[in-house]
Amino acid sequence: MILHILNRPPSSSLVYREALAAMSDTDRLLLVEDGVLGALTSQVRHFQQVEGRLFALREDLHARGLEGQCDASVQVVDVDGFVTLTEEADKTVSWF
Repeated sequence: MILHILNRPPSSSLVYREALAAMSDTDRLLLVEDGVLGALTSQVRHFQQVEGRLFALREDLHARGLEGQCDASVQVVDVDGFVTLTEEADKTVSWF
């Protein structure tokens, strides 16, 4: 399993398409920095193919005043959860 880390939202960058195209059925996607905007209900549709494997970093949501506003399909993790995701992954790939 690969952990893909995305720091840009679908509203301002198309790099998410490259990330999704590179993902296998067992890979996970973590939204960080401005990428957490993709966890909002208005943008999460872009990530339908990874439902159940989509995560957003709580600290970045909080920093943007978005905590509690994620779509129900997004799993919110804190920094410890981020560490756990990286430990469970065979490797990580960052998308900028």
